[in-house]
Amino acid sequence: MRTLPFRLLLACLGTWGLASAAHAQAHPTVALRELPEALRHQYQLSRPEMNSNSRCAAAYDSHSEQDRMSLRCSIYIKLGAEGARRAMQHCEEDREKKHIHAPCRIVQE
Repeated sequence: MRTLPFRLLLACLGTWGLASAAHAQAHPTVALRELPEALRHQYQLSRPEMNSNSRCAAAYDSHSEQDRMSLRCSIYIKLGAEGARRAMQHCEEDREKKHIHAPCRIVQE
């Protein structure tokens, strides 16, 4: 009789753990070395202010046209997932303004 609630609790915790792990990787990513030089430079300028939970999102259609690039960072943040969500939101807004076709992606070092 005690085993059924215990099994249900384990099943719920296991499902929650898998869901949170999947949600943590929900945003597409791009390696820092794959960014255009202008965005890498902008990232390096922002890097000293960033902490372990800070995230940046980038979108670009061309490696040479700077008006077709966007890098938006969420720097002063307490949770990494929230930083990624905010960086993606700001990047999407900037992407729409600049009419960039490529999707926003979280920058990974």
